[in-house]
Amino acid sequence: MDERIIKIQHVLKKELDDNRYQHTLGVMYTAASMAMRYDVDVLKALYAGLLHDCAKCIPNDKKLHLCGKYGFTVSDIERENPSLLHAKLGACLAHEKYGVTDKEIIHAIESHTTGCPAMTMLEKIIYIADYIEPNREKAPNLAKIRQTAFYDIDECMYEILRDTLEYLGKNPKTLDPETKDAFEFYRQLHETKQQEKKESAL
Repeated sequence: MDERIIKIQHVLKKELDDNRYQHTLGVMYTAASMAMRYDVDVLKALYAGLLHDCAKCIPNDKKLHLCGKYGFTVSDIERENPSLLHAKLGACLAHEKYGVTDKEIIHAIESHTTGCPAMTMLEKIIYIADYIEPNREKAPNLAKIRQTAFYDIDECMYEILRDTLEYLGKNPKTLDPETKDAFEFYRQLHETKQQEKKESAL
């Protein structure tokens, strides 16, 4: 394995709590497996998976301070729920602290919580790997979603975003508008595919 990845693992093991570190490794290896399936650069998937939650365990007041330091705009929703900042801040730290310069890796980290319309393959892989990695147990429809992840990645995005919106709808304060936009994009893809299937069956 890439020597830098091993060094970053050692740093993160000290900075993350044990559950978060185990989750991080799960995402990293799941992302690598999906990258092999979809012919995406495996090393990029390893880096993005490893660093996706690098800011997760930073105390909320420090998250807000760091966002000010790096000049981030913090929305009202993020200010009320600073834990939502970990993806945006993690993308910044991936560059500033861990030396990642690849923009696709950085954006995959940034979008891994909310999703966004028209995601790259790497971005979709990190978003999905975060949801399906082996340590995850409580998400609805998880067995089906894990299967779908390896044969229809856009349908998998639709299913995860649908279930996420249903869950977050119970607590609108934690719902980022970007998640709604992502869902609408992948819902349209889903409906187009369903219509094409109906037409081909005629």
